[in-house]
Amino acid sequence: MADWNEQIVAEFRANGGTVTTMGFGRSLVLLHHTGARTGTARVSPVFAIRDDEDTWLVAASKAGAPEHPAWFRNLLAHPDTVVETPDDGTVPVHARELTGAGRDTAWARFTAASDGFRGYQEKTTRTIPVVALTRRTP
Repeated sequence: MADWNEQIVAEFRANGGTVTTMGFGRSLVLLHHTGARTGTARVSPVFAIRDDEDTWLVAASKAGAPEHPAWFRNLLAHPDTVVETPDDGTVPVHARELTGAGRDTAWARFTAASDGFRGYQEKTTRTIPVVALTRRTP
C-alpha cells in the first residue's frame, strides 16, 4: 500500500492535483498527518468532497477494512495540519470528526459520489467516520 500511495502522491504533485490512475481526476487531496504514537510526518492521498470554500470532507473508509485508517487516528491526536489540494495549493486546516446528523448527511454525499463507498460500509461493522477539514489561519 505504501508504494501505491507514493505513486499517487507523486502523480498528484507532478500534474497539479490531477490523478489519472483509477480515474481519480481532481477528486483527491494529500492529507498531511503526524503519527499519534511515533510523531512521524506522513502524507496520505484521500478522496475529498469540497463542502464549501473553506472545508473539505474526507471519509475514513479504508476500503471497508475492520479498523480505521491510521491517518484518522493521527488526526484525532493532531487535528491541526495541512492538506494539498488541486485548486487551492497547500492549505492549513483543522480536522474535526462529524457526528450525528452532520456525519450522516456528509456520508450520503460520499455514497452518492461513488458506489464504492456504499460497498465499503457494507463490508464492515464499524461506522465509517467522516472528517471535516476546515481552513484555519496558520
